[in-house]
Amino acid sequence: MQQLLILSGKGGTGKTTVAGAFIELADARAWADCDVDAPNLHLIAPLEAPHALGSLAGLPKAVIDQATCTACDLCRTECRFGAIAVVEGRYVVDPFACEGCGLCARLCPAGAIGERPWQTGIVALAADEGHVFSTAVLTMGSGNSGKLVWAVKRQLVDRALPGTPLAIIDGSPGIGCPVMSSISGVDLVLLVAEPSVAGLSDLKRLLDVAVGLGVDVAVCTNRADVSEAMAESVRDLCSLWGVPHLGDIPFDPAVPAAINAGRTVAADPGPAGTAIRSIVEAVLRQLDGVPATP
Repeated sequence: MQQLLILSGKGGTGKTTVAGAFIELADARAWADCDVDAPNLHLIAPLEAPHALGSLAGLPKAVIDQATCTACDLCRTECRFGAIAVVEGRYVVDPFACEGCGLCARLCPAGAIGERPWQTGIVALAADEGHVFSTAVLTMGSGNSGKLVWAVKRQLVDRALPGTPLAIIDGSPGIGCPVMSSISGVDLVLLVAEPSVAGLSDLKRLLDVAVGLGVDVAVCTNRADVSEAMAESVRDLCSLWGVPHLGDIPFDPAVPAAINAGRTVAADPGPAGTAIRSIVEAVLRQLDGVPATP
């Protein structure tokens, strides 16, 4: 099963809008939302909202046995994260501040500090007879989002029907840990750029990461007509990196109207829908081994 990952350098570029259209236009049978910090693909995806299947535990958090604690204060003074405080005469751990390093448990002379599992996120799935939608939601204040993304992708591969040709993955914005985890093992990364100074800077960072990891990359520009000069700069950057620019998507009021109605722009006859259909065709050709012109 080939995997197409759709990324952007920042939120709000239209990455999920493009991903939703790809699912319909490519007649995908499997897709995933790996933007676990703020998953939104379910708002426009063809299947019903995914239901929770289970939780994922990350690094454990410290917990203090009040009956054993001697109030020596060593744990509080040595915790570099400020995660231990005295509340009404009791030593307590703030789980959102605790990094699970285990130093306090190692130092405690009374052996009063142990560990407890901490839920990193909830993994969810939606499926019917021929389709699979894998996603997850990160628990507030939790780290290890890369591990949660790995669980989403593992579930996608495990639950997809045999012979499924293509999976569409909506990734996280930026270049953090969830993006690194999303890129692992994919066949092509489509970067959705924005024609702005910030958008160009974000695209440079993403190209550095994706190309540096040795994955095939392509670019498209959303709302390209908002700034023709910056859209041209995006195309120039792609040429400099030797990365194909597959097309420009113009600003189109039909896009927010479709999103607000809970549907994609896959079938919309307007300029944005037409441009996205052309980009989908170019991406599918590239996945089939037909090289695109940088």
